[in-house]
Amino acid sequence: MKHLHVLFTNRFSAKLFWVLVDVLLINLAFLLAYLLRYEVQLFRTVEPGYYVPYQVYQPFVGLYTLLLILVYRHQGIYRIRQRISWFDEFYAILNSTATGSIIAIVLVFMYQPTFYSRIIFIYAALFTVGLLGLSRLIKLWLLRSLRRRGIGVKQLLIVGAGEVARTVMRAVMAHPELGLKIVGFVDDHPMKQEDIGPFKAFGHTDNLDKVLKTEPIDEVIVTLPWEYHDRMMHIMVYCDHVGIRTRIVPDMYQMTINRMKIVEIAGIPMIGAHEVSISGLNQVVKRIIDLVLASTVLLFGSPIMGLMALMIKLESPGPVLFEQIRVGKDGSRFTIYKFRSMVQNAEAQKAALQKYNEADGALFKMKDDPRVTRIGRFLRRTSLDELPQMYNVIMGDMSLVGPRPALPTEVAQYQEWHRRRLEAAPGITGLGQVNGRSKLSFDEVALLDIYYIENWSLYLDTKILLQTIPRVILGSGAY
Repeated sequence: MKHLHVLFTNRFSAKLFWVLVDVLLINLAFLLAYLLRYEVQLFRTVEPGYYVPYQVYQPFVGLYTLLLILVYRHQGIYRIRQRISWFDEFYAILNSTATGSIIAIVLVFMYQPTFYSRIIFIYAALFTVGLLGLSRLIKLWLLRSLRRRGIGVKQLLIVGAGEVARTVMRAVMAHPELGLKIVGFVDDHPMKQEDIGPFKAFGHTDNLDKVLKTEPIDEVIVTLPWEYHDRMMHIMVYCDHVGIRTRIVPDMYQMTINRMKIVEIAGIPMIGAHEVSISGLNQVVKRIIDLVLASTVLLFGSPIMGLMALMIKLESPGPVLFEQIRVGKDGSRFTIYKFRSMVQNAEAQKAALQKYNEADGALFKMKDDPRVTRIGRFLRRTSLDELPQMYNVIMGDMSLVGPRPALPTEVAQYQEWHRRRLEAAPGITGLGQVNGRSKLSFDEVALLDIYYIENWSLYLDTKILLQTIPRVILGSGAY
């Protein structure tokens, strides 16, 4: 298994391996395209006298393969990155294949404009994108399987526990495909000696020597303020001496990720701050998408919702919908709607079950909650209980993607840094749901939510929505 990870991540062997894989798959794609055109004759029959043996196409297949490999290389597809995202790789493959195919078609028809079938090139491009996309999906699955077993995962220790450190924690949590794991942190401040979610507090920075000897640390990330320059240099020298790599995150980085705006006045660059990413035109675009998608789901999902309502009513007495006050953007309160998944007096029983709470911080989670009905358990596992929240989206209280909507009692327990979750409208799904759902601690959820707010984009929303679908179908992490 370790040899497999080396094959995927070592620069020379990985590049050579994927070039060979792509050469084979491109040739297979063209062969499939040929069979589809001349044997299956999909959409259009081959007229007598126009049948072309595959051997005639072989010179073009070689040209097509070489051209695509060169375009892939130019577009950086074979560049080894720590971050592995299938969506990014698939988009690069799609874009590069389209570019290479267009160039190839132009060259071939300049040479022989009437001999070759035109549609075969479209088939070849589609098969190429499909096969190469599938190969990267398998690569991603294998790498994640290896990393779940601890193979190829880098163990990180963070020096510092301020906002910059939490920024690093959020980024690592939001991108599990990076193969990074934060073991814990050290910090001199007496108020920062408590664990943050899964990240263990190892105490004072003077404990660094002990931690590096007792924990399997591969890399140290220093996030101290710049006034601790001497301390940072001492840490870097020590880590270099014991053979552990060190990286420094600039103190101003907490602003650069979402607040920094560089302007130029008479050739002098100046740094200023701008508003968060979900604002202005971005917020308008996000709202339009919410309205269109939520209305579509309510329209086409109404038969399913009617069936769910009937099943809830038949199983237990009480209303079909569960209504609850939640906290939205900037602390505003609204009523959230869900299909009732518990018995009628569930809230009254919560206090008695508090000792069985399996969550930390401000959340209440109980895997085998006795208040949940049989149909309710199914609704929760499939997330169908959240369909009525589409109405909340249409009303503007929620968004399709965003932080999990919090209870007022949860918000009352927030630490100061947790309150940044309230800078955006809560969502039906979000980074927390696609990265573990009920398996995450509250601090982990908060870190992911703040990362989402700082790094919002239409691409990120689309990615989260697409990743939500298989997790809903499989019911992973939900209870």
